[in-house]
Amino acid sequence: MITERYEYKPINRVNVDGKRYYATPTGNKLPSVTTILDRTKPEEQKQALRNWKKRVGEKKAQEIVTEAASRGTRMHAYLERFVKEDDLGEFPTNPYAQTAWFMAAQVVLKGMSSGNEYWGCEVPVYYDGLYAGTTDCVGVWNGRPAIIDFKQTNKPKKREWIGDYFLQLTAYAQAHNEMHGTDINTGVILMCAKPESKDATPQYQEFVLEADEFNHWSEQWMKRVELYYQIA
Repeated sequence: MITERYEYKPINRVNVDGKRYYATPTGNKLPSVTTILDRTKPEEQKQALRNWKKRVGEKKAQEIVTEAASRGTRMHAYLERFVKEDDLGEFPTNPYAQTAWFMAAQVVLKGMSSGNEYWGCEVPVYYDGLYAGTTDCVGVWNGRPAIIDFKQTNKPKKREWIGDYFLQLTAYAQAHNEMHGTDINTGVILMCAKPESKDATPQYQEFVLEADEFNHWSEQWMKRVELYYQIA
C-alpha cells in the first residue's frame, strides 16, 4: 500500500547522556522531538505526574507504564504491517498481543479508511540544526497531505489533554516540509483505548489538526525548541 513519493533514508539514533539523539547526514547530532518535549515540560505537567505516581504507588505506576508501552509497541507493529501489506497479520495467541491486535483493528476499521495513500511508515525526518524524529506515518488523509500518528491509551482522552501530541504532529510536519519541499499542514491522531473488560470493544478516537489550530501548535512547537536550546 506504500506509494513511494519521496526517498526516505534512515537516520542513526545515538544516546547522549541517556537521551535520544539522531546523527544526521550533515554530521549534526540533533535531539529527538520527544527529548525536547520532555526537557521543556511545564512544571504543572511534571507535578501532575508526581501526584499520580504518589497516588497509585511507584511500583504500580511502573507496571502501568510498562504494560502500556508494550501494548503500544504491538499496536504500532500491526498498523505498520497493515500500511505496508494491507493486512494486520494472523490473530495472535498471546492474550496481551490480542488486546493490541483488536485495538489496531479498530483503528483500521474506523480510521484508516480515510487514508487516500501512504508514503511511508516509521519515517525519519529532521530539521537540520534543530531537531529530528520518527513519525508513524506520512501520506494523504481525506485528500490532504498529512502526518498521521497512532496512539494507544489506557482511557479515552479529551482534546485539551493531548497538547504534546499536537506538538509532535507539527514538529514532524515542519521537518518533512523542510527536507522534501512538501506543504503539510494537517496532522491526524488515530487513537484507541484499551478495552475496559475482556469482552468490551476498544474505543476509537480521532483528532484532526489543521488550519489555524495547526498554525498555533506549530508556533508553540518552535517556542519549545527555542526554550530547549536556552536551557540545554
